[in-house]
Amino acid sequence: MSERTSAVGLAPGGPAGEQGSFGPRLQAFRRRAGLSQEVAALRAGISTRALRDIERGRVQRPQARTLQRLAEVLELTGGELAELLATTRTGPPRGAARPRLLILGPLALQRGRDPVPVTSPMLRRLLGLLALKHPEPSTQREITDTLWPSGPPSSHQSLIHTYVSQVRRLLEPGGPRTVPAPTVVRTPTGYLLQASRNQIDLGHFDELLAQAERLHRAPDPGAAYESLTQALRWWRGPVLADADPVLRQHPAAVVANERRVKAVLLYADTALLLRRPEEAVPLLWDMVNAEPLHEGLHARLILTLGSCGEQAAALNVFSRLRDRLDKELGIAPSAEVRDAHLRVLRQQLPLAQRPDRPAPAGRTAPGGPSPAQLPAMAGAYVGRRRQLRELDALLSPDPGERAHVVAVVGAPGVGKTALAKHWAHARRKHFEDGQLFVDLRGHSPLPTLRPADVLAQFLRALGAPPDRLPADEDEAAALYRTLLADKQMLIVLDNARDAEQVRPLIPGARGCAVVITSRSRLAGLVASDGARQLALDVLDPDEARRLLGSIIGECRATAEEEAARRLVQLCGGLPLAIRIAGANLVARDTGIADYCAELAGDDLLSRLRVEGDRRSTVRAAFDLSYLALPAEARRMFRLLGLMPGPDVSVNGAAALTDSTSAASAGLLVSLTDAHLVRERAAGRFGLHDLVRSYARELVSGQEAHAARQRLFEWYLYHADAAARLLYPAEPAAGPSTGAPPSAALVFSDHGEASEWLDSERENLASAVLQAAGSGFTTIAWRLAESLHSFLSVGMYTGECLKVATAGLLAAVADGELRAQAAAQLRRAECHWALANRAQAVELFGRGLELARQAGWPEGQALALRRIGAAHRENGCDYLARDLTRRGDPAAAVEGVVSLGLSC
Repeated sequence: MSERTSAVGLAPGGPAGEQGSFGPRLQAFRRRAGLSQEVAALRAGISTRALRDIERGRVQRPQARTLQRLAEVLELTGGELAELLATTRTGPPRGAARPRLLILGPLALQRGRDPVPVTSPMLRRLLGLLALKHPEPSTQREITDTLWPSGPPSSHQSLIHTYVSQVRRLLEPGGPRTVPAPTVVRTPTGYLLQASRNQIDLGHFDELLAQAERLHRAPDPGAAYESLTQALRWWRGPVLADADPVLRQHPAAVVANERRVKAVLLYADTALLLRRPEEAVPLLWDMVNAEPLHEGLHARLILTLGSCGEQAAALNVFSRLRDRLDKELGIAPSAEVRDAHLRVLRQQLPLAQRPDRPAPAGRTAPGGPSPAQLPAMAGAYVGRRRQLRELDALLSPDPGERAHVVAVVGAPGVGKTALAKHWAHARRKHFEDGQLFVDLRGHSPLPTLRPADVLAQFLRALGAPPDRLPADEDEAAALYRTLLADKQMLIVLDNARDAEQVRPLIPGARGCAVVITSRSRLAGLVASDGARQLALDVLDPDEARRLLGSIIGECRATAEEEAARRLVQLCGGLPLAIRIAGANLVARDTGIADYCAELAGDDLLSRLRVEGDRRSTVRAAFDLSYLALPAEARRMFRLLGLMPGPDVSVNGAAALTDSTSAASAGLLVSLTDAHLVRERAAGRFGLHDLVRSYARELVSGQEAHAARQRLFEWYLYHADAAARLLYPAEPAAGPSTGAPPSAALVFSDHGEASEWLDSERENLASAVLQAAGSGFTTIAWRLAESLHSFLSVGMYTGECLKVATAGLLAAVADGELRAQAAAQLRRAECHWALANRAQAVELFGRGLELARQAGWPEGQALALRRIGAAHRENGCDYLARDLTRRGDPAAAVEGVVSLGLSC
């Protein structure tokens, strides 16, 4: 193909080219809706063959009810349906006598298919201006300047009225009015051409161009290409090519011509994507002749000529443009033109499809095997029945229920890849065109794969010649979508880092299914790409036990059933940990119970590893997620391992990390996205047992000490504030906690205080025990004292006794007699509630003696009241009164104990 080739790339357009285009128009609407022929026919209640015949023009006049159902399925507007119906009529279509203004080329007015002569230069100028400005009005000044470029006559106002009246008569329809005819109406500033957009060729072009841009973004290059083809058929030359310079150079005309250039550029790009460059070459020749310095048009012409095998002509275009730019502007070609030139020289272009090339778009080369890239499965697979059923949504026969993309997300080691591979192997018969698989290395010691690298890999598997793969990622992605357009293929994208990494790898074809696995939640894919999220958690105890049995042998597991269940509990139900433990049992001649004993202790993660395989460790899986976090998120994760209880609130985490509540919330969301932290309840976050052990290993001693102190003080401040509000009559073991810590809360009423204590109960009790055992003794006994009334009133007697005992040990370590007395009294009350009467009276006596030594009269009085109550309950009122009158509390207690509470 050479420069002298005639510009016949597009069929004649305009009104003459509209009739008989029902099939292609319907096909364009279907592709815009993103539906295959099978799906569209199913939803419309007709056969696929019937729809195929309609689109190929074999059915000239489809039944009205069929068209109505198709319109509903394709979500056509009323105007689109009316226009589609008009193309099915064999006689003059509705509105055949309706005027149409053509300004994309020489000015023309048509009524139906018949031209309407407009011979008056003044009317042509006025009509051209009104059509050019549509749908905006033309001002009186614009009309005057257009009609009389050299200056208006004194009677120009009345002349304008006359010309407007004559234009109105020209626009009158020639037959019965079925729709409003275009006319000219007066506005406060001038005149407006009142007409629908499709009554002016420029408006119709703009609608088709906008539609093509939407389809191109969808992405659907085939449908976009058809819309662009129809849009460009309306152009017969520059805007108002035969008009005076004042109209040809009007800003609206300049902008319209620029939109034509934009459409041609998109048309050429799409033709290259579809490997149909020869169709764009004639139009590009016309455009570069009209725009001799436009570098974008020249770059496309170079690429399309090169793709057609016309390398010499492409290089000649580059040379001529370079010389012209140098001579007329004194500049060198842009990077875009130089890149096109280099791609032609290096032959890095998609070649045009020719009859002797047997691989049309959407088909791999004949004789080549269908891709079957699924890796081997990792032995037996158990459990996950519900999740497997959710993945089957990718196979649903109902298009409305069928999923296109499913993202399997979860923590490291939870079995995401195993689930995806098992399902893919079990359902591979549903994907007759093959399966593509790639490990994206989103969390891997190896470099993360770029989408461009994966596209090249997939394109080679789909039969694209290795030496002609597109260099540009967007172009490669478009070719990938084109090759998969009519296929039923499964694409498994394993170990994705984030949504951006996988978006270019998701085909537009609804016949393809995509399964993605990731440690990220991939919320962006769910929000903007319609993906379904399938979140994996650890195995339940029964599934975990069956998995262990499948690895070590069911007989062996059954022989030590209790030890087997203990082992999977130690592994926290994490499939990776269970598989590693099972592999170690298979490799060793040892019992399950003995192996459980080996795993007991703080160094569990170090023992959950397969000797000689650095990848087969639980710690290695966690490392990959941890190291991918930003520094602040890593610090938050480390410190969360220090939580005394099962979870922590946003404000508690802020105290732990010495940050604001807002910053804490953001970091917790990041960790939840990475599946290192899970939201156990609204606003409360916890860690899996093994993940928590891993987090604690990462914390330095100094960092741990400071973080624990902040959190314990935060708990103490709020527990003390809640106790003073709820139980003001109870004696306190110490003064108020002083200045509020960071992220402090304010309890405005009893309800808020009680609600906070209820939500933090487990954490507070654990905090007392952890504080007592890690050197924070003062905080431990003070926190224990603040919690006692809440725990005893709530009948949490077992927890109350543990907290009081830990508080006693902390008080002894501090040498605080008063705190020891309070702790003994609390322990005594717990034993009394548990019906341990003798133990209770003994502890009341010890508390009484400690209160006497501490000089704490309130504590002595409390002890005596409790002792008296004990005697009265056993009918020994006289003994209580007699011993109390002696004024010797110690003797009183000794007497009561010696009597064993007998009267």
